[in-house]
Amino acid sequence: MPATPDRVVLHPLVLLSVVDHYNRVARDTRKRVVGVLLGEVHKGTVDVTNSFAVPFEEDDHDPSIWFLDHSYMENMYRMFKKVNAREKVVGWYSTGPKIREADLDINALIARFSDWPPVLVICEVQPKEIGLPFTAYYAVDEVREDGTEKAQKVYVSVPTEVGQTEAEEIGVEHLLRDVKDATISTLATDVSGKLLALKGLHSRLREIQGYLELVAGGRLPVNHDIMTHLQDIVNLLPNMNVESLSKSLAVKSNDMMLAIYLSSLIRSILALHKLIDNKEQRMWREKEAAADKDRKAADKKAAGDKKEGGEEKKAGEEGNKENKEGAANK
Repeated sequence: MPATPDRVVLHPLVLLSVVDHYNRVARDTRKRVVGVLLGEVHKGTVDVTNSFAVPFEEDDHDPSIWFLDHSYMENMYRMFKKVNAREKVVGWYSTGPKIREADLDINALIARFSDWPPVLVICEVQPKEIGLPFTAYYAVDEVREDGTEKAQKVYVSVPTEVGQTEAEEIGVEHLLRDVKDATISTLATDVSGKLLALKGLHSRLREIQGYLELVAGGRLPVNHDIMTHLQDIVNLLPNMNVESLSKSLAVKSNDMMLAIYLSSLIRSILALHKLIDNKEQRMWREKEAAADKDRKAADKKAAGDKKEGGEEKKAGEEGNKENKEGAANK
């Protein structure tokens, strides 16, 4: 087993667990959360498949004062080991957003439960840049060349990537389908996705440009593996100087733009039709309400006239009766 990891692979379940831990404990605060990473190490690759949260507190004013409940961690690790004995402690995570002074001490505590040097994964729960929302580090001993100071632990970055099994891929697809915002159209979603992809591509190209400038200026040595990968990327680019290729790409782009334009027109027409239909329905409802109101007023007036006529008739009958009684008395 190598002493230092070559790369760290995080599974989606771990990322979801970290975000859930942060939202339950430290949301809308400046605190960070800490947990333990479980997985396997094979040929220098740290495969992180599971994790669990650990109670953690630290002083905001003095970073050297912190508390991590290692008794709780021991009990949780023992229970996880009963479920899956293959999952070992491979490191720990923090929501950072950067490395802090106490991280080396916490790393030393986690190393007591791990069979190999633990890795630190800092997860950005609120990422501000395009790309993977986490970075991985491992601690190494730094020795001064002049030997004036003793060796000190420092963190070194490790390449990271997201890996998933077939079951995890299906679960993530269903999760994204459930949380999808129904108010956003498919076209807007596609455009937003392409925009984010272009921003990510632009940032990667800027990194490549900066690296090549450093190499050309002699500030970095030439790495032939990186140069080989860059040459492969350049070779995969289409040759736009070929007229037939340019024409075919232009035709395809025009066809796509035409379809998008027609769909936008149809959507606008349907929206206008729905607006007019709603306005007509509202006008009909207002007319029916006014007619119903007039009908009720007429019925009420007719009932009042009928009542007054009945009272006049009753008064006339009583007057005739009195006249007849007076005539009989005479």
